Amino acid sequence: MPKFVIEREMPGAGDMSNEERQGGARLSNEVIDKMGAQIEWVHSYITPDKIYCVYIAPDAESVREHARLGGFPADQVAEVKTIIDPTTAEA
Repeated sequence: MPKFVIEREMPGAGDMSNEERQGGARLSNEVIDKMGAQIEWVHSYITPDKIYCVYIAPDAESVREHARLGGFPADQVAEVKTIIDPTTAEA
């Protein structure tokens, strides 16, 4: 199944409390439970004013639907075509 990176514009994201992060994660998990096994949240990176999330889903529309149902922004949704890391240079 394809992997997606979602960019969420969220001013002050880096200043969220543990409780706020937990609440957001809980809400995301609840929406995923309602949507079924078609979508999986892998992890997220929190920067000062944005959150970048990695999801596995059948298509970008499923990712956008998750955002809509959860009330999350999804300013950019991009399909990951491949992954590289330092070991890529060794191949």
